[in-house]
Amino acid sequence: MKPIEFIRTKVFNQTQASFAKLAGVAQGTVSKWEAGNLAPSQDEMQRIRSAAIRSALQWNGENWQDEWFFVTPKGASAGKKMSP
Repeated sequence: MKPIEFIRTKVFNQTQASFAKLAGVAQGTVSKWEAGNLAPSQDEMQRIRSAAIRSALQWNGENWQDEWFFVTPKGASAGKKMSP
C-alpha cells in the first residue's frame, strides 16, 4: 500500500472523491497519487496534514506523523483504521 493510500484509507477513512475535496484537488489526482504517477505538492500535503491535526486523527493509537507521507507504517495493510 502506498503511503498516500494509507493516509486516505486508514487515517481519514475516506473515498478518493472526499479525500480529493479535503486536499483541494480532483479525484483523478488522488488516483494518480495512489498509482505512483504523481506526487502531492507541498501545499497539498500541508492541507492534508492540517486536516488530520485539526481533526485529531490517529492510526493504531498514534497521533499524526508527517513521515506517513513517505513510509507506510508496519501493519497498515492489516485492516486497522483510524480512531478519533
